[in-house]
Amino acid sequence: QVQLVESGGGLVQAGGSLRLSCVASGNAFSINLMGWFRQAPGKQRELVAVIPRGGIATYADSVKGRFTISRDNAKNTLTLQMNSLTPEDTAVYYCHANIMSGNYWGQGTQVTVSS
Repeated sequence: QVQLVESGGGLVQAGGSLRLSCVASGNAFSINLMGWFRQAPGKQRELVAVIPRGGIATYADSVKGRFTISRDNAKNTLTLQMNSLTPEDTAVYYCHANIMSGNYWGQGTQVTVSS
Protein backbone atom coordinates (compact mmCIF):
# COMPACT_ATOMS: atom_id res chain seq x y z
CA GLN A 1 0.00 0.00 0.00
CA VAL A 2 1.10 3.51 -0.85
CA GLN A 3 -0.51 6.75 0.26
CA LEU A 4 -0.05 9.91 -1.80
CA VAL A 5 -0.84 13.44 -0.67
CA GLU A 6 -0.68 16.36 -3.08
CA SER A 7 -0.35 20.05 -2.31
CA GLY A 8 0.35 23.30 -4.10
CA GLY A 9 -2.65 23.81 -6.35
CA GLY A 10 -4.49 27.09 -6.60
CA LEU A 11 -5.57 29.97 -8.79
CA VAL A 12 -3.05 31.75 -10.98
CA GLN A 13 -3.19 34.14 -13.93
CA ALA A 14 -2.13 33.06 -17.38
CA GLY A 15 1.63 33.23 -17.72
CA GLY A 16 2.14 32.51 -14.05
CA SER A 17 3.71 29.57 -12.24
CA LEU A 18 2.72 26.98 -9.68
CA ARG A 19 4.60 24.19 -7.96
CA LEU A 20 2.85 20.97 -7.05
CA SER A 21 4.21 18.54 -4.50
CA CYS A 22 3.33 14.94 -3.67
CA VAL A 23 4.50 13.06 -0.61
CA ALA A 24 4.40 9.28 -0.62
CA SER A 25 4.14 7.12 2.48
CA GLY A 26 3.58 3.49 3.29
CA ASN A 27 5.39 1.16 0.92
CA ALA A 28 7.09 4.11 -0.77
CA PHE A 29 10.46 2.39 -1.11
CA SER A 30 8.84 0.00 -3.60
CA ILE A 31 7.72 2.76 -5.96
CA ASN A 32 9.13 2.51 -9.46
CA LEU A 33 7.29 4.97 -11.67
CA MET A 34 5.82 8.21 -10.35
CA GLY A 35 4.00 10.85 -12.27
CA TRP A 36 1.41 13.54 -12.61
CA PHE A 37 -1.87 13.23 -14.45
CA ARG A 38 -4.64 15.76 -14.88
CA GLN A 39 -8.33 15.77 -15.62
CA ALA A 40 -10.22 18.77 -16.91
CA PRO A 41 -14.03 18.99 -16.69
CA GLY A 42 -15.67 16.76 -19.27
CA LYS A 43 -12.37 15.24 -20.36
CA GLN A 44 -10.51 12.03 -19.69
CA ARG A 45 -7.60 11.90 -17.30
CA GLU A 46 -4.36 12.45 -19.20
CA LEU A 47 -0.69 12.03 -18.54
CA VAL A 48 1.27 15.18 -17.79
CA ALA A 49 4.70 13.80 -16.90
CA VAL A 50 6.19 10.62 -15.47
CA ILE A 51 9.60 9.77 -14.09
CA PRO A 52 10.98 6.34 -13.20
CA ARG A 53 13.23 5.75 -10.22
CA GLY A 54 16.65 6.88 -11.39
CA GLY A 55 15.42 7.41 -14.95
CA ILE A 56 14.57 10.08 -17.47
CA ALA A 57 11.29 11.97 -17.38
CA THR A 58 8.67 11.81 -20.10
CA TYR A 59 6.34 14.73 -20.80
CA ALA A 60 3.11 15.27 -22.69
CA ASP A 61 3.71 17.37 -25.77
CA SER A 62 1.38 20.04 -24.43
CA VAL A 63 3.62 20.75 -21.43
CA LYS A 64 7.12 20.20 -22.84
CA GLY A 65 9.36 23.16 -22.17
CA ARG A 66 6.97 24.58 -19.57
CA PHE A 67 6.69 21.90 -16.89
CA THR A 68 9.46 20.10 -15.02
CA ILE A 69 8.97 16.94 -12.99
CA SER A 70 11.43 15.85 -10.35
CA ARG A 71 11.58 13.34 -7.53
CA ASP A 72 13.56 12.91 -4.35
CA ASN A 73 13.67 9.21 -3.55
CA ALA A 74 15.23 9.81 -0.15
CA LYS A 75 12.32 12.02 0.87
CA ASN A 76 9.66 10.12 -1.12
CA THR A 77 8.53 13.31 -2.78
CA LEU A 78 7.50 14.21 -6.30
CA THR A 79 7.37 17.76 -7.61
CA LEU A 80 5.90 19.40 -10.69
CA GLN A 81 7.10 22.91 -11.51
CA MET A 82 4.65 24.52 -13.89
CA ASN A 83 5.61 27.70 -15.73
CA SER A 84 3.94 29.77 -18.45
CA LEU A 85 0.55 28.42 -17.45
CA THR A 86 -2.40 28.83 -19.78
CA PRO A 87 -6.15 28.41 -19.20
CA GLU A 88 -5.86 25.06 -21.00
CA ASP A 89 -3.83 23.81 -18.04
CA THR A 90 -6.84 24.18 -15.75
CA ALA A 91 -7.62 20.76 -14.27
CA VAL A 92 -7.43 18.59 -11.20
CA TYR A 93 -3.89 17.28 -10.98
CA TYR A 94 -3.29 13.81 -9.56
CA CYS A 95 -0.12 12.26 -8.26
CA HIS A 96 0.40 8.66 -9.34
CA ALA A 97 2.70 5.90 -8.16
CA ASN A 98 3.28 2.46 -9.57
CA ILE A 99 4.62 -0.51 -7.66
CA MET A 100 4.53 -4.20 -8.53
CA SER A 101 1.28 -4.74 -6.65
CA GLY A 102 -0.60 -1.97 -8.40
CA ASN A 103 -1.21 1.69 -9.08
CA TYR A 104 -1.98 4.36 -6.52
CA TRP A 105 -3.46 7.84 -6.79
CA GLY A 106 -3.59 10.91 -4.64
CA GLN A 107 -6.79 12.77 -3.93
CA GLY A 108 -6.02 15.47 -6.49
CA THR A 109 -5.33 19.18 -6.29
CA GLN A 110 -7.14 21.84 -8.30
CA VAL A 111 -5.19 24.11 -10.63
CA THR A 112 -7.12 26.99 -12.15
CA VAL A 113 -5.53 29.38 -14.65
CA SER A 114 -7.44 32.55 -15.41
CA SER A 115 -7.09 34.43 -18.68
